[in-house]
Amino acid sequence: MDFDLTAGGFCGVVLAGGTAARMDGVDKAGVELHGRTLLELALDAFLDADEVVVVAPEAVPTSRPVTFVCEDPPRGGPVAGLLTGVDALLRRPRLVGVLAVDMPRVTPATMRRLRAAAAGHDGAFLADGDGRRQLAGVLDAGRLAEVRPDLEGQHGMALHSLLAPLHLAVVASSGDEAVDIDSWTDLRDLGG
Repeated sequence: MDFDLTAGGFCGVVLAGGTAARMDGVDKAGVELHGRTLLELALDAFLDADEVVVVAPEAVPTSRPVTFVCEDPPRGGPVAGLLTGVDALLRRPRLVGVLAVDMPRVTPATMRRLRAAAAGHDGAFLADGDGRRQLAGVLDAGRLAEVRPDLEGQHGMALHSLLAPLHLAVVASSGDEAVDIDSWTDLRDLGG
């Protein structure tokens, strides 16, 4: 399927409901890097999106209007978060972007590259320098609906299991796009 990058029909889901175990359980969405929260940086990546849903246990102040939701039960993992976010969208997009809140180097340009790479595929995901798929991608909303598990199967499901039946393009990261903040050391190394 081809996607027109200038047309509407693109919405985003930011996943901000992780446990942050290596960061003493802090709410990563509210952690600051260079004076801006990780959530604000994630929302910047969705500059072109018609609508953005943030999946998190608690709302964090933002300058952009977004919808906050939490999967039930909370902290159900990326699949439960993604599907809860998609269900909360007011619009029915053709293409859904998904981004972990702890990937502050993903930009609107990254999302545009992912959207372009999704043409002819069921979606596209960013890969790090070692070729590992990161939690930054776009999915054909119709194909996602076809492979979604029932409600009970979502909680704790690995993202790669959900995506396994889909034909996804892999987009090599540029610079430090694929860097995520899993520890206070990661934050320090990015200059936070």
